[in-house]
Amino acid sequence: MRRSVRFGNFVREIAHEQKRVDFAAITAADPDPRKRLRLHSREVFNIIEPYVAVRLAEQLKAVVPLALYLALFQLLILRQDVVDGAIITAGLCCVIIGLMLFMEGLKVGLMPFGEVIGTSLPQKSPLPIVLLIALLLGVGVTFAEPAIGALKAAGAIVTVERAPYVHALLNDWSGTLVLLVGLGVGLAAVLGTLRFLYSWSLKPLIFASLVPTVGLTIYISQDPELSKILGLAWDAGAVTTGPVTVPLVLSLGIGIAASAGKNNSSLSGFGIVTLASLFPVLGVQALALYIRATVPLEDIMAAGQTASVVSEPAWYESTPGVEIVGGLRAIVPLVLFLLLVLTVVLREKIRHPGEIAYGITLCVVGMIVFNLGLSYGLAMLGEQSGSLVPAAFTTLDAVANSPLYQLSLGLTIAAIFAWFLGFGATLAEPALNALGLTVETLTNGAFRKSVLMYAVALGVGFGIAIGVLKLYFEIPMIWLVVPGYGLAAVLTLLSNEEFVNVAWDSAGVTTGPVTVPLVLAMGLGFGEAVGADEGFGILAMASIGPILAVLTTGIWIQWKTRRRHADEDGEDNA
Repeated sequence: MRRSVRFGNFVREIAHEQKRVDFAAITAADPDPRKRLRLHSREVFNIIEPYVAVRLAEQLKAVVPLALYLALFQLLILRQDVVDGAIITAGLCCVIIGLMLFMEGLKVGLMPFGEVIGTSLPQKSPLPIVLLIALLLGVGVTFAEPAIGALKAAGAIVTVERAPYVHALLNDWSGTLVLLVGLGVGLAAVLGTLRFLYSWSLKPLIFASLVPTVGLTIYISQDPELSKILGLAWDAGAVTTGPVTVPLVLSLGIGIAASAGKNNSSLSGFGIVTLASLFPVLGVQALALYIRATVPLEDIMAAGQTASVVSEPAWYESTPGVEIVGGLRAIVPLVLFLLLVLTVVLREKIRHPGEIAYGITLCVVGMIVFNLGLSYGLAMLGEQSGSLVPAAFTTLDAVANSPLYQLSLGLTIAAIFAWFLGFGATLAEPALNALGLTVETLTNGAFRKSVLMYAVALGVGFGIAIGVLKLYFEIPMIWLVVPGYGLAAVLTLLSNEEFVNVAWDSAGVTTGPVTVPLVLAMGLGFGEAVGADEGFGILAMASIGPILAVLTTGIWIQWKTRRRHADEDGEDNA
């Protein structure tokens, strides 16, 4: 049985089986069996326990190994106790429970909307309306993305003196920032929908997106102060492709393609995640240019200094009330939009309203609990570990006898720490396992799931390690982005369409709701400890790494396949 079977269907199946077995006995005693069907607490537990255990295990696999790794590294290698361990443990439990509730609510309450709308929309509405709804859906899912809260909250740890434009983007302009990131996702949904409808190749869309994005990166890098936003801009693309955006937008696009009879290609599900990773970068860059053109730098500095607090900023400070409001604000507008499209535009009735209401409730509760866990668990642990890692190679006031190791050895330890963090976090992502199974099926076993997973994990590991070294050596973002994506463009030209789709989408599945806050907090803590102007850019490197790794692996598989066919042809001719 698939893990994604809905709870309502699961309960109905068990209830149906129980009725079938006991039907004769029950009806003999009472003509209406529903009046006599009763479940004791133990029976209810037996029904619910397998359902909960599977979903709980998924989140435990994603969270617990990473938390143990960070804690053990801090205790054994850095020789430092974990501060506020009880609070962090409680926060991690909230992350696990919140993600479990949220993901199940997403499957039960929100995914059916995407499927129904995607199937019915092109049949009942003209193409402009279809594209407008795809655009608005992209904006809505961005606000509902769990990891987007980590991006907004990161503004509290960025000082206006070191990075004024980054501080302005994440504080004074945070709402506009998320809106433009959402518009980027919406434009990706529009292009992805058109691609599904007209069977466009992904390669031209990649190059058409890369040229302006990299071009703006080169232009912005010429301004010493403005160039500090590049890490944030490229990180924003990684934040958007999470558990809400990918399934909802994909279900809409594939549903539209299916209704138009254009889903006969095995590649119909790939490509849209790539665009949803690149377009938000353009949005952040455009907003930064607008701020520079309209707001004097002196005003930004003055506003940032006025708003700063006396105590050391802690981006994990939060309250349950704030999280409840945040959870409602993230989910309710998206649900209202989907309901409006379904009932007003499509004039469709809501099927299984009880299940939908149940799923939406789970989404809201899960988002609230997850955000609390993010504030008091992942963010605290990630920032604490990241801020202590530099003690391996430099002097920190908070760590006695630092540096703990010689400079070269300490830097090597820091890079290895980052590599294992990225490698382990990637292998723990459930979305990567699902992608691996899909790719192995579509390539008829030529690209095995294990090969894809390890290629992606290696790419993320090296990407995060390079990102950490980038912060210490203050390597300009342009020196990493331009060569990295330039090499990716060359490999894209050399690869066939199938591997291009897989490689570019693999960057999106690696940045889940656990990985993003953890790596983001770790990078910000590390950057602050080493005196970097800002701590962004690590997620960007974690995105380009798997693209290069999978493209390279794909080219090797292509060469290996051609060589095998050539050998077989030679044997036949002989």
